[in-house]
Amino acid sequence: MTYDVIIPTVGRPSLRTLVARLAELGVPSERLRIVEDDGPRSGPAAARNRGWRASTAEWVVFLDDDVVPGLDWRERLEADLAAAADEVAAVQGRILVPLPADRKPTDWERSVHCLESAQWATADMAYRRTALAGVRGFDERFPRAFREDVDVALRLSDAGWRLMRGTRTVIHPVGPADRWESVRRERGNADDALMLALHGRGWHTRAHARVGRRPFHLAVTAAASGALATCVLGRRRPALPLAAVWLVGTLELAWRRIAAGPRDRSEVTTMLVTSSLIPAVASLHWLAGLARARRLVRRSPPEAVLLDRDGTLVVDVPYNGDPERVEPVPGAREALARLRAAGIRTAVVSNQSGIGRGLISAEAVAAVNRRIDELLGPLGPVLICPHAPGEGCDCRKPSPGLVYRAAAALGVPPERCAVVGDVGADVEAACAAGARGVLVPTQKTQPEEVASAPEVAPTLGAAVELLLGAER
Repeated sequence: MTYDVIIPTVGRPSLRTLVARLAELGVPSERLRIVEDDGPRSGPAAARNRGWRASTAEWVVFLDDDVVPGLDWRERLEADLAAAADEVAAVQGRILVPLPADRKPTDWERSVHCLESAQWATADMAYRRTALAGVRGFDERFPRAFREDVDVALRLSDAGWRLMRGTRTVIHPVGPADRWESVRRERGNADDALMLALHGRGWHTRAHARVGRRPFHLAVTAAASGALATCVLGRRRPALPLAAVWLVGTLELAWRRIAAGPRDRSEVTTMLVTSSLIPAVASLHWLAGLARARRLVRRSPPEAVLLDRDGTLVVDVPYNGDPERVEPVPGAREALARLRAAGIRTAVVSNQSGIGRGLISAEAVAAVNRRIDELLGPLGPVLICPHAPGEGCDCRKPSPGLVYRAAAALGVPPERCAVVGDVGADVEAACAAGARGVLVPTQKTQPEEVASAPEVAPTLGAAVELLLGAER
């Protein structure tokens, strides 16, 4: 078992302390790689990628440049890695953030202290190098060291790997920060928007991450914007209750932060001033992040397209078990040819509840699938849910089971897949799995399904062109 220690650095003076501690612990210098994080030009994800890609060791261990490993860190690290089973992709170290013993912690100190409970923080994180290579490392679309670690953890989990906590410990001191640090931290809302675009609505739950107060911030900012707009229009009466909502929300946020802290004059002043700014700044970063995420996710064509069957590839004949009744939808052959020409793999994901209802046999469904292959060419793996509604399976769309299984069969992470279907359940399954969803409405598609779909195309061919837009 071999490992390299990789330290992305922004040039903090604490780097010298870390390097000296590693030397004291007997970590060989040839195992140590210091990688410059040049901030706006590339960011921490790019620095980490440069580090692990230059390594040939079995494991790569990332340390932040402002941590101090415990005196038994090397021994515990090697024990952690030796104990990792073959299916374990990563082992996280334990982070301790010392807080003052003689007073309540400041807002900044409480924020840093959250690292102690953070899942998959790269302050001390060891990855199996082959696992990182399998998911192509860190996503360099994340410009800050905030969510790129959670993103890679979710992609590893989606690929079938397991992540675990180890026994080694590092100390993460609370560094200096000025009065405006809490306002600057709200830039992380933009990274949350990218996480939403990549992993769907359930990503917070899967990652054990906090949602925070974003809904509150959006409501307070909307009230302030409404009050300002009505004043400009000369309608002061409705402006008053909106302004009151903003004021109460701002004071509630300020008091919540003040009550948890030391309550000295400097801290109270900082909390009052920054609490008046945080809701608007958080909301602006969130909205800007949504727009940026939409561009970034659309810019890159998917590696695989998962297609619904009935109503999307072929004309919907309810509970069809007769291959002679199979009729491709107009443009299906051309759309599939376009995907094949682009080198994009395909699979079929289809609810076939007729099997569970006793209306059709699994053999008849397989015969229809073979006929579709004959008419449209090989479509790759065909994943079906044979269960009737109410059976509690995890594969019936809108559950994401079929998407996960198709992605695994193709060897593609779910977030690099797109799902094309004709009903809301298709795009909901995509979102739940972190994939991209495109709705191609038919006569049976409900208006509310169209309204809530993240992307809509009039035909299958148009959906394919939308997905391949970056290559046109």
